[in-house]
Amino acid sequence: MKRILFLAIGLMAVAPFLPVHAAKLNVVATTTMVTDLVKEVGGDRVKVVGLMGPGVDPHLYKPASGDVVKLQRAKVIFYSGLMLEGRMTDLFFRMSRTGKLVYAVTESIPEKDRLEPPEFSGHWDPHVWGDPILWSRCVITVVDGLSKADPAGAAEYAKRGKLVVASYEAMRTWALERVSQVPKTQRILVTSHDAFNYFGKAFGFQVVAVQGLSTVSEAGLADIAKTVDFIKQKKIKAIFVESSVNPAAIERVSKDAGVKIGGELFSDACGKVGDIHEAHGEKYDVGTFVGMLKHNINTVVDALK
Repeated sequence: MKRILFLAIGLMAVAPFLPVHAAKLNVVATTTMVTDLVKEVGGDRVKVVGLMGPGVDPHLYKPASGDVVKLQRAKVIFYSGLMLEGRMTDLFFRMSRTGKLVYAVTESIPEKDRLEPPEFSGHWDPHVWGDPILWSRCVITVVDGLSKADPAGAAEYAKRGKLVVASYEAMRTWALERVSQVPKTQRILVTSHDAFNYFGKAFGFQVVAVQGLSTVSEAGLADIAKTVDFIKQKKIKAIFVESSVNPAAIERVSKDAGVKIGGELFSDACGKVGDIHEAHGEKYDVGTFVGMLKHNINTVVDALK
């Protein structure tokens, strides 16, 4: 009994000198895709707050006063870039000039790999996550940003970063196998706005959108009529709505062209974290980047093949 008592007293005496687990690194991210990427690389060492939730359109997102407070308190900020968060770009620039660690994850994508649609001359297409290999290029920016803020975790961030890249590469291999089930002549993807150019290039789809790159302006009657004529001419089986875009234009096209809506795609935002979908004997969380892209591939392939 005395030995137990002495042991307890001894532990109490040294308790103040035992190592205490360091507080998690406070990180703020913008879109759901960036938030998921930072969580995957950061692991247990980071606490990530995402400003934009499922179904939120980053083109139109306007930060609230509470968002500004979160950004000010963050040790590191990650955003997508290439003008995706159009209304927040100036805010990020001002914060970076004050010494805040602010990173656009797409900065690590070489210009030669970026798309610049003719109708948006002078502006890059920001929807790079449609190509998992291009999106994996963003991992290094996250690894470097977290390592600068938390040098003690640099080795862990680098290790996790490599695992994330490997998972994206594996997912691309899986996606190419699924897409091969659709005849090349039927690989035409009609959506609400031009968010799938990188997706189309990566997986061999011709992409046709009622709207342009941004959702700031709505589709006009001429755009809708042009899309309807194209669908009839090509005898397209199905078209698709997007989770973060008003479906009115696509629904109008569907009605006028007499074509079915093949399902909902995630374009500018992932789904809800923890929302598990099952297809072809596999389950995946559409609140993650990998799960989101798997959902899109399965939805498109099943509707068009």
